[in-house]
Amino acid sequence: MKKIAIATGIFLAVIAASVWFLRGIDIDVLHPMGMIALKQRSLIYTSTLLMLIVVIPVFILAVVIAWKYRASNTKAKYTPDWDNSILAECIWWGFPLAIIVILSVVVWKSSHELDPFKPIESSAKPLTIQVVALQWKWLFIYPEQNIATVNFIQFPEKTPLNFEITADAPMNSFWIPKLGGQIYAMSGMKTKLHLIANEVGTFRGSSANLSGEGFAGMIFTAKASEAADFDKWVRSIQKSSPSLNLEMYHQLAKPSSNNPVASYQLQAEDLFEQIVRK
Repeated sequence: MKKIAIATGIFLAVIAASVWFLRGIDIDVLHPMGMIALKQRSLIYTSTLLMLIVVIPVFILAVVIAWKYRASNTKAKYTPDWDNSILAECIWWGFPLAIIVILSVVVWKSSHELDPFKPIESSAKPLTIQVVALQWKWLFIYPEQNIATVNFIQFPEKTPLNFEITADAPMNSFWIPKLGGQIYAMSGMKTKLHLIANEVGTFRGSSANLSGEGFAGMIFTAKASEAADFDKWVRSIQKSSPSLNLEMYHQLAKPSSNNPVASYQLQAEDLFEQIVRK
């Protein structure tokens, strides 16, 4: 029995060390910096811990049973006529059933609470950013500021972000892991995503859907700054950046990989809507 306890202790120690190791790795979804991402992380932790209620005992019992009923243990009780236990049946069916019921409630509630189309309630005025997935780069349009950028977005901290997303290329997926989950970008369609950054910071954005040869380089930078810095950034683009008209857009939309950051003054009216209708 002492050896069983030692084996079980080693197993639990390995699990604890694995959890500690994963927490130390800079995995974006486990180190959120936005309200939506924080709620999503809580959902991940809750679901995982609930499932471990079943998983951990199964692994422990696998070690205990294998040790207790090994061929060399002649003292193990032999019961060839025992084939049923109401208590055991209640345990191994009851606990999973209870967990499924709890998870169903959690998932139903979170699905409505974290609906990507649901606006974020805040006293700050929302900022609209239109996202176009191209081959293999991201075009960001600020319709209220009349500017556009490639592979870079900036926005004020603690400000709701209303993303409108489409594609002028094969289907893709827009994702800023530290701020929230991904949502698909599809040609001829407009999807929505609402995010918010809780603090100033720089976040990695990427494509979450394989889209061809240049997929690996289809990354962008998302920067949350103070409101004054955001306004200064917008004014600098409005003053000194080249114009983005329809002709320039058609050149930009041609397939290219590992594009550098670029900024433009937006000249083409309703460019995003034209791309969706295209």
